[in-house]
Amino acid sequence: MDHPHPCDEKSCTIFSDKQANTKRILASDALPLPVGFTNKLFLCIFCATSYFLLGRWSEKKKVGIPLHSLSLLEIIAVIAQISSIIYLWAFFGIVYVQAHIGKGDDERENIVGTAMMVRAMPYPSPSPAPLVSTPRTKVIVNGQMLRENSNEDIAHAVATGKVPSYVLEEALGDCSRAAFVRKLAVEMMTGRSLESLPLQGFDYASVLGQCCEMVIGHIQIPVGVAGPLLLDGIEYMVAMATTEGCLVASTNRGCKAIHLSGGANSILLQDGMTRAPVVRFDSACRAAQLKFFLEDAGNFEMIAIIFNKYVLICFPSCVHCTQC
Repeated sequence: MDHPHPCDEKSCTIFSDKQANTKRILASDALPLPVGFTNKLFLCIFCATSYFLLGRWSEKKKVGIPLHSLSLLEIIAVIAQISSIIYLWAFFGIVYVQAHIGKGDDERENIVGTAMMVRAMPYPSPSPAPLVSTPRTKVIVNGQMLRENSNEDIAHAVATGKVPSYVLEEALGDCSRAAFVRKLAVEMMTGRSLESLPLQGFDYASVLGQCCEMVIGHIQIPVGVAGPLLLDGIEYMVAMATTEGCLVASTNRGCKAIHLSGGANSILLQDGMTRAPVVRFDSACRAAQLKFFLEDAGNFEMIAIIFNKYVLICFPSCVHCTQC
């Protein structure tokens, strides 16, 4: 894209006129709401959260609950109070900043002028995407070489199984195009958009034959696709982010074997999470006493009550002790 020359007289004149008509910037302009309304809002938030937290802490002292044990509502109140304190503390400096903001107008105009000149400078054209060596695999689609077809036709051939996904890089001779076509084929097979998966800005030739196969994009590391995996009667395309060579290829062979054998069925035996606290004693006998105490079913209810005072996101279901 061509850019106007930064030093022509017409451009400089227009820029000077815009500078003369620029409205003076105030520090309070950064607020999304009027200053008066914002001040009242944060003052009310501070008073309401302070009253709520003081009341809750008084109740905790009466029943002996630790003050640092917070419920979800109390956490929200603490965050809101901290936010209001930060705002109210910082707001008193806005008037001072506004009184001195005009002193730097000349410097600001120089900075803006320099920035406009930099933006007007022509940008270098991007380098072409790296190509792999001349393709050795000859794949014919619609009576012509694979690389001579449109991306949509190639993606349709991959989605229907006419063209293996793993030959795209060698058959097309362009790793970036191969990743784009494979991503489009996955969208056709799954009926879901992969627009949020980045494709541009990655050197796909650098991972070819090195650390990832059948690439469809990148999230810091290359993302390959294996499948379809037939699980519980439903086909899934499995995206795998990895730099381990042959991992996606071996997973894809496993998915193919599962599919040819009729698919796999799954069942959920238990849904939960584990916590593994460590308690240290001076002697093995003392550790054994705690082990016997925890494994006693009559003590489980008391353990659960104490556990729930400090952990709010889960509830104990069983206790297993190991002495080491």
